[in-house]
Amino acid sequence: MRARTLVAFAAAATFALSTAACGDSDDTSDMGAAATTAAAASPTQAMAGMDGDEFGSGCAAVPTDPSNAGSFEAMAKVPVATAASGNPMLSTLVTAVQQAGLVDSLNTAPALTVFAPTNDAFAKIPKADLDKVLADKATLTKILTYHAVPQKLAPAQLAGTHTTLEGSELNVTGSGEDFSVGDATVVCGNVQTANATVYIIDTVLMPTA
Repeated sequence: MRARTLVAFAAAATFALSTAACGDSDDTSDMGAAATTAAAASPTQAMAGMDGDEFGSGCAAVPTDPSNAGSFEAMAKVPVATAASGNPMLSTLVTAVQQAGLVDSLNTAPALTVFAPTNDAFAKIPKADLDKVLADKATLTKILTYHAVPQKLAPAQLAGTHTTLEGSELNVTGSGEDFSVGDATVVCGNVQTANATVYIIDTVLMPTA
């Protein structure tokens, strides 16, 4: 699985670097268009996933003190990028979101489902490759927006094919409390923030080239 992930990572990086001359404005406009689509979603879609019943073995790593910014209670009160910044499992993801300049876009989106890779997921990527992507805004934006869907998805709605903010389709399989997202596994699911439902995953997802 690691080899497969690294090959996909290299393909995504090569694709983005080959189009760097075109700039990264298209990524930003695409994300804005996706957010507009989310705003037009039905009230049922916008409210999906609001039950707050988190599941998965990885949830044990989330702080239990409600006063801790990384606790489920605290995360539910703030938008998704802010919520992630308080969770000790997601510090590398937060750094990547900041590097891509996506904090405001994610925080102001009306409704999202975010597949959030853990620090260990990013650690599977060789440091030199990760540093290279973190320094390339176009590539980073493409990868990060592939981890978000412009509507809230409850666990009962999660299985299936969903169009991401990046524009590609993402396939989720499973049911109950056992889900796979591409090559990743959900380790802590149905985490609520003020504007998103978060599924924490164990592998960084790569958009198709």
